[in-house]
Amino acid sequence: MNSNNEESDATLVKVSFVLNGKQTEIKVKPWETALTVLREQLGLTGTKEGCGIGECGACTILVDGRAVDSCLLLAPQLDGRDVQTVEGLGSATAESEGVLHPLQEAFISHGAVQCGFCTPGVLMSAKALLDQNPSPGREEIIQTLSGNLCRCTGYIQILDAVEQAAKDLRETKPHKG
Repeated sequence: MNSNNEESDATLVKVSFVLNGKQTEIKVKPWETALTVLREQLGLTGTKEGCGIGECGACTILVDGRAVDSCLLLAPQLDGRDVQTVEGLGSATAESEGVLHPLQEAFISHGAVQCGFCTPGVLMSAKALLDQNPSPGREEIIQTLSGNLCRCTGYIQILDAVEQAAKDLRETKPHKG
């Protein structure tokens, strides 16, 4: 009998949530962050760890449609929630597999992806904004993305891309991802 395994299993918490449209059930340590679980247990490395203290926005995910710093969220808090990571953008259904979300397309066409480290977090913050307000003004976009730092300082291209995506989304049928 291995007492270490029994002890570690006793500390695990079962968490059930919808992740990128799929029901997910895992066991986590109560003190683990959502970021750690997403990256290390679930292999979703698109969500980045930047500062680890909620200052840079690189780890932004959507929880029940709201942009959240996953480095500040404990994994057990995901229980019962709907979670979307950058991996869930675009190819949300089998029919759309391989199709980019209009935000991703706009980021590419506007050169808003530079080193790419901040891109997943910026995309998720922008998605939360556009889901709530399909016609944001430039100042609202700036305010929304103020929690996402781009170390390449490509903010103009990012703002242009979000404006373009908003326009594209308004002119086309609703996107599921």
